[in-house]
Amino acid sequence: MTILVVNGPNLNLLGEREPAVYGKETYADLVKSITYYGKTKNVKIIVKQSNHEGELIDIIQNYRKKIDGIVINPGALTHYSYALHDCIKGIDVPTIEVHLSDIEKREEFRKISVIKSACINQIKGKGVNGYYEAIDLLLERKLKS
Repeated sequence: MTILVVNGPNLNLLGEREPAVYGKETYADLVKSITYYGKTKNVKIIVKQSNHEGELIDIIQNYRKKIDGIVINPGALTHYSYALHDCIKGIDVPTIEVHLSDIEKREEFRKISVIKSACINQIKGKGVNGYYEAIDLLLERKLKS
């Protein structure tokens, strides 16, 4: 099984940007942790990050026939990227939206996700464990099919 993990704008600044909200773990730590977790589950994890909406869409479209699932943390694109929503909805790959923080307990504008309805699930506020949970859910889904 192969899962694409897609991280959006500013996630490359983990550990530097608002550590009280996102934690002190760096982006490199996050990638290493997710990749290792995948190995323990016999799942190949491909991790990509971009600060650009169009590049994220290109990544998803380019990998869509090579993967069994997507875990996406769209960052701030969560709140307004209908293009990313349409990309996810337009491919036949189960996708789970993940957020390190609980977006419903943040500023008003962060409580809205235009991505959620294109995904099979949304996990928020669990830090890196949210990524693990998403991997587990996609693995369970694959094993049941």
